[in-house]
Amino acid sequence: MQTTSVMIQSLCVPCFNRCRYCLLAWNGKIEGAAWNRSVEIAERFLRELREQRPDLDSSFSFGYSMEHPDLKEAIHTLRRLGSPTADFLQCDGMKMRTVQECIELIDMLLSEGIKHLNFTIYGLSEYHDRFAGRTGDFELLMRMMEAADTAGLPFSTGIPLTTENAAQINELVQILKNAGSRQISLFIPHEEGRGKLLREVRLDEKTFQQLSPESQKLLNRSIFRTEGEWLSEPDPVKDEQRMIIISLRPENIDAYEKSDALSVVHEIEALDENYYASFPGFGELAEIYGDPEGDRFYRIRDLYYHYREQYALEHNLHVYDVTDERKSGSRRF
Repeated sequence: MQTTSVMIQSLCVPCFNRCRYCLLAWNGKIEGAAWNRSVEIAERFLRELREQRPDLDSSFSFGYSMEHPDLKEAIHTLRRLGSPTADFLQCDGMKMRTVQECIELIDMLLSEGIKHLNFTIYGLSEYHDRFAGRTGDFELLMRMMEAADTAGLPFSTGIPLTTENAAQINELVQILKNAGSRQISLFIPHEEGRGKLLREVRLDEKTFQQLSPESQKLLNRSIFRTEGEWLSEPDPVKDEQRMIIISLRPENIDAYEKSDALSVVHEIEALDENYYASFPGFGELAEIYGDPEGDRFYRIRDLYYHYREQYALEHNLHVYDVTDERKSGSRRF
């Protein structure tokens, strides 16, 4: 398994939503280390990695949302650290703004060199607000899109697709096209974090076929396939590389400040190896838990995760979960 990238993150900024499938299981409690300490250690780690392992793609990011109390300063920091998020802003979970405040935000982002925005839309207005856990969130996103479109700041939109919101998709896609979205994509929600809450509404083939042909094209069928389609392939899991995630948290920041970057990377690589060695491979798990006739859609990594969760439950297996992106861990691909 080859480590090809390292992402250093700090979940030190609150999110104003409580989305039903939040990867980071946001519950209103900040879990990241303080911003200033996070930036200091990230800067040192990135310098060490670029000097000692220039082959690794290394970066710094923050969350739970991009609503940093001094967003302009945060963008400057990201750019100074060479982070790709200095050009791309994920606009979910930001605070409420009036029309004028949205215009002012977009103008600031343009002046600071932001090149692209992205919005996640869960359905039509009422449904979206319930899913996001905040009244008025849909209208906020539409105000921000209008301000971006008027200012000429390109944006794209993503829609998590389930059996629950499928009937809204055709109308929603038209609304987003009219709003000026440069790209609209459908995706299947994961089961990580609070994504487990959506298991019962995971998209199935019958529901997918009820979408218009135009809407169907917005789901990348090379990435999202039914369980049966994945199981018909001889070896669908191609994991050969991994990204190491160094998550700066109150309980580890002291130790990380006394460590060098490569030592931390090696520690997390060992956690990654131990985690995956604790489970049978995908093929064996598929023989136990797979349904060759399964018509629900997955990304292959999510199907693999689904099987591992079943195995862990059945065998009462407790192992450090490197896929929990709130903590230091890894992402294989």
